[in-house]
Amino acid sequence: MRRIEKPKLVAPKPATAPAAGEQAKTGPDTPPAPYDAQTQRLAEILGGLSYLRDLCGDGDGADWRAKLATLRDADTPSGSRRAKLTAAFNRGFSGYELTYHSCTPNAKLVIARYLQEAQQVASSVATRYATP
Repeated sequence: MRRIEKPKLVAPKPATAPAAGEQAKTGPDTPPAPYDAQTQRLAEILGGLSYLRDLCGDGDGADWRAKLATLRDADTPSGSRRAKLTAAFNRGFSGYELTYHSCTPNAKLVIARYLQEAQQVASSVATRYATP
C-alpha cells in the first residue's frame, strides 16, 4: 500500500499591511481582557460539547462550533486572543476525542455538567462585562 503524501499548506501573504490601529490592537503587548480566562474556559467547554453531543447522537456538534465562531467574532476579530479561543475549543474537543469512542453514561453526565457550566460562565461574563 502506497502512502499518500499530504500537500504542504502555505499561508498566503497579506496583500496589504495592517491598518495603523490594527497593529496596536492585535500586537503581543495587548493586555488581556479581564474576562479572558472565562471565555477561554467557555471555548473549551464548547469544544467538549461539540464532540460529545455528536458522539451521543444529538447531532448538533456543528452548532457548538458555530457558537464558538460567534463568540470569537464578537470579542476578538483577530490576533492572539482569537487564536487562544480556537486553541481552547480544540483542546476541549480533542481531549474527549482521545477518551471517548462511544457514548457512555459518564459521557452523558459530562454533557449535562458542561451545559450547566457553560450557562453559568456565559451568564457571569455577560452580567459583569456586557455594555447595557
